[in-house]
Amino acid sequence: MPLTAFVVSGVQKLVLYETRARYFLVGSNNAQTKHRVLKIDRTEPRDLVVIDDKHVYSQQELRELLGRLDLGNRTKIGQKGSSGLSRAVSAFGIVGFVRFLEGYYIILITKRRKVADIGGHSIYKIEDTNMIYIPNDSVRVTHPDEARYLRMFQNVDLSSNFYFSYSYDLSHSLQYNLTLLRIPCEPAEVEGLHSSCSKQDSFDIFEDEGLPTQVVHGLKNEPYAKYVWNSRLLERIKDTVHPDWLMYIIHGFCGQSKLLIYGRPVYVTLIARRSSRFAGTRFLKRGSNCEGDVANEVETEQIIHDASVMSFTAGSYSSYVQVRGSVPLYWSQDISTMMPKPPIRLDQADPYAHVAALHFDQMLQRFGSPIIILNLVKKREKRKHEKILSEELYRAIINLNQFLSPEHCIDYIAWDMARYTKSKLCNVLDRLGMIAENVVKRTGFYINRSDFHCHTLRPDERWGDLGGLVVAHGRLQTGVLRTNCVDCLDRTNTAQFMVGKCALAYQLYALGMIDKPKLQFDTDCVRLFEELYEDHGDTLSLQYGGSQLVHRVKTYRKIAPWTQHSKDIMQTLSRYYSNAFSDADRQDAINLFLQVYQPSESKPHLWELPTDFYLHQSNTMALPQERRSYTYWWSDGVLSYLPLPYDEVPCEKNKKKVLVKRVNRYEESTDMYTEFFKPYELTSFDDTFCIAMTNSAREFMPKSVGLDPSPFTVRKPEETGKSVLGNKSNKEEAVLQRKTAASAPPPPSEEQISSSSEDDSEEDREDDATASQRSTPIKIGESGDNVRTQEEHQQQPARETYGLNLSALPRDEDFFIYHRFAHLGQNQHKVERKDQSTDLQKTLENVISLVPVSSFDGDSIYEMLPPRVDLESRNLFENHIHAGQGLIRPLCREDLLLYREYLKNRYM
Repeated sequence: MPLTAFVVSGVQKLVLYETRARYFLVGSNNAQTKHRVLKIDRTEPRDLVVIDDKHVYSQQELRELLGRLDLGNRTKIGQKGSSGLSRAVSAFGIVGFVRFLEGYYIILITKRRKVADIGGHSIYKIEDTNMIYIPNDSVRVTHPDEARYLRMFQNVDLSSNFYFSYSYDLSHSLQYNLTLLRIPCEPAEVEGLHSSCSKQDSFDIFEDEGLPTQVVHGLKNEPYAKYVWNSRLLERIKDTVHPDWLMYIIHGFCGQSKLLIYGRPVYVTLIARRSSRFAGTRFLKRGSNCEGDVANEVETEQIIHDASVMSFTAGSYSSYVQVRGSVPLYWSQDISTMMPKPPIRLDQADPYAHVAALHFDQMLQRFGSPIIILNLVKKREKRKHEKILSEELYRAIINLNQFLSPEHCIDYIAWDMARYTKSKLCNVLDRLGMIAENVVKRTGFYINRSDFHCHTLRPDERWGDLGGLVVAHGRLQTGVLRTNCVDCLDRTNTAQFMVGKCALAYQLYALGMIDKPKLQFDTDCVRLFEELYEDHGDTLSLQYGGSQLVHRVKTYRKIAPWTQHSKDIMQTLSRYYSNAFSDADRQDAINLFLQVYQPSESKPHLWELPTDFYLHQSNTMALPQERRSYTYWWSDGVLSYLPLPYDEVPCEKNKKKVLVKRVNRYEESTDMYTEFFKPYELTSFDDTFCIAMTNSAREFMPKSVGLDPSPFTVRKPEETGKSVLGNKSNKEEAVLQRKTAASAPPPPSEEQISSSSEDDSEEDREDDATASQRSTPIKIGESGDNVRTQEEHQQQPARETYGLNLSALPRDEDFFIYHRFAHLGQNQHKVERKDQSTDLQKTLENVISLVPVSSFDGDSIYEMLPPRVDLESRNLFENHIHAGQGLIRPLCREDLLLYREYLKNRYM
């Protein structure tokens, strides 16, 4: 039978207890009903000794265990003054263990924040960590350089864009994860599979020797090591502890927004995974290393799913993946004399494109074919700079393609984006849109449902020639787009946004949300998506380049305000300063965190190395046992399954490492309902993640009810008002804005303020004429007091507010009632106003009869008698004041009994 869910980690809340000889790390599930214990020895000055207690404790058993540990570690038997077991810190996960020149440290996550939800699986961002030295001070062997290594390691700020999940594998794509949920499967279910993948092969992992096949309800797969940043830190305990203790983190970006389509919630999630291989900063890591890993390699995945149903088996999910990365060649830039554009040089001759072959072999294994390269590097320059990379990359691809079959060849698209941006005759985004349409049609996208009939009910000609692989349970993406410029920052982010926008239209069309796979700019949906991609680009640019994006989507649309130019200059200067002065320290910190360099007494210190070239080019230090073929440059078995990715082949030929758990279908580790809703916790609805999430109807849709509420309607600039992009308010301001949106009139647009000019369009002139008519004073009464203007009584048209238009002026009787209502307060006190009586006042007194609303004799809008306070309330208030001043009265017997009962229920 197919699997039903991913296994939820049984260790989500941790408490670290310490004694003189040991640390006890107690991990429990979210409901705190099951507990595990790790014992960490503190008497070893250099070695790490971790013992996993295999027993799963209940809450009562754990309480008894901690009580025995406390009693056994006291200095004197029966002494209650000094506890033998003390609580050190509470945490939410283990990042890993690290050692420099002294003993080991443990890194714990102490604060977290939920940033996304995919099918009920929560994704958290690390907010704070704690690094604790394990050996006791009595056995500590000090080293003078230990403190410097510790400061260097902590330069990697774990609270900046590191993410983890207890149940969902963030290192793999949604397509890979949901493909695992369908194992075992029939080979005929996937078109193009090799005949050697038999049904028996796919069942092997579910059978024990001598035992019948059992039903599997949970699965936990091995993460993709390339995108895991703490795999080296967990290496010492990986084989000795239960898998629930192992939590893998990724680095990059994760953002999620809610798209409301007539009240139907659709979650738009953007996940960027940075590669942990050949990782570093801008000018210090360029090109590729000898293993085919490139600098600034980021896999970006956009996931669209209907949040009405959160189950992976019953819900509707779609995803699209694209990649960015440095040009896969041996190249670098000379930064000995820092300048804005250091010269580009090719470090090694590679006539057979060996390093490019290694890189594209990795891509074929992970994504399948076709591999499409969008190269945005300049092609025409007075003095060769970027053109060096374009020419060399083109030669490498021509060399590799001659050994591939034509249907699986690497597709190369070279487009000088910078040159076309300066041209007034070319619309950059239109050209990118054409490229994006071609790319998405070739690669296709992933969707896990096949029962949508949108393409038959609302046929579109674009759907017929869509690529990818159609399977029984939906559609798979085969192949990927790889975008690069020199830095893979500004131009690359805009190009990826346009491709993502095109893919988003196809995804929404496939899910039945729109009637054709096309999205226009200036719609709520695209503006929400643009904000996600700009946050994504800013985050990646800060991590690699040291500043936010310099050129944004608005820049290439040529609608950026003039104030943006000064911001661009400041971002350029910030990037230059970071590259010149702080990149070297950041690079050392990354090398130490990823354990590319491990300190030792027998080798020079990290800051003494003239270069880190040999740290990232480890294969160059040893002679290869077998020379890789220049013609058959792909791994064995990769071409047999193309266009399907070799990593996603549903059989054991690719040697997948899958941890399968045979549990009852009602087991807690697969109960996503309890995991998501947490019925055992008392929570506030306003504090839930779905309320705080960016919402298209709240942040992007205009507040006027008369407008079309569809997020796919093109809004005029005067309708959208101030854009959310670049003007993000804090949470308090957003709440205040939501509360006052219904009552406060919208600010007048520029068209209403300024008079119509000769260059205005006919629509603008009609709007101005309408506005001028609305502001014309209209008499609605005969007497001097009753002369009012429509502008005073009606701040904004009733048609925009209530969806109706007043066809006639109010009657005199209605106006009399309104006039009397406006002066109600004057008649709720006993002070007689000696005004001259008029016919109007006599008429109003006959219309409305007022009754006093208060039982107090002197209560009015002008004066009020203070309420009477009894003696008990007065004494209680006086005690409260005295307690604030430090004058605390002695506790009575009832107070002591109440406090003892509280302690007994809370801690015992």
